[in-house]
Amino acid sequence: MALTITLVPLALLAAGLCALMYVAFRRPATNAPKKFLAKGRRPGSHTVMVAFGDSITHATLSADWVGALRDRFGPGGYEFVNAGVNGHTSTDLLRRLDEVVACRPDAVAIMVGTNDVRNGIPLARFRANLETIIGRLQTHSTAQIALLSATPLGENPADPANQTLTDYNTAAARIADRMGVGYLPVHERIAEHLGCGTATPKFAFSFGLAMKVAVQHYVFRRSLDDISGGNGLTMLTDHIHLNDRAGAIVADLVANWLSRIPAPH
Repeated sequence: MALTITLVPLALLAAGLCALMYVAFRRPATNAPKKFLAKGRRPGSHTVMVAFGDSITHATLSADWVGALRDRFGPGGYEFVNAGVNGHTSTDLLRRLDEVVACRPDAVAIMVGTNDVRNGIPLARFRANLETIIGRLQTHSTAQIALLSATPLGENPADPANQTLTDYNTAAARIADRMGVGYLPVHERIAEHLGCGTATPKFAFSFGLAMKVAVQHYVFRRSLDDISGGNGLTMLTDHIHLNDRAGAIVADLVANWLSRIPAPH
């Protein structure tokens, strides 16, 4: 009996931890491509936009900028497919490109790069991946395309991670110009709210910190902005993922781009 009494709380704790891990890291994004393709385009929608990226787009640990667009534009005939997957690089996006094309999108917003830098994907490979992704979208779809610069890695602009990321964002901007697609300066707009690099914390992302954010957000229901402030940060929660202030910047930039795209007939 004593052993049973001891094991019950442990079992409940394990179940709770598994549930938290699923919600924060493993659950599919809202209206992911597989779900969208299964149900088809919503009746009355004239524009389908696919948001294609990593955890910043997936939004289980980051502000849901795709959801913000859905709330803002959805009643007006727009449908948003979230093709973000936690941890993905440009190489992963290339592998998943067929499911994006299968959605027959009218617009595709691509944001990737932070994991390429973190995982040591060479700049030449990143550049080639983006060029292939855009080229195949242009060949196999009629979608309007925008490249979004990757969000900061930590809030210290002078940190080596951010210095490296600058080269990847510069490459993305040049590719966008050369291939005739939009470029949305997400990194640049968020960086305007960061310090000069002398008083900001060094880049210090870890799985443990991400779990701490997940517990605070999903268990204790703290806002992402409050969590960010508690970690000594302004726009990020755990040195990678966006708080609500930063997510609003992304949503506004994409919204302005979408408003300039003629509705398909």
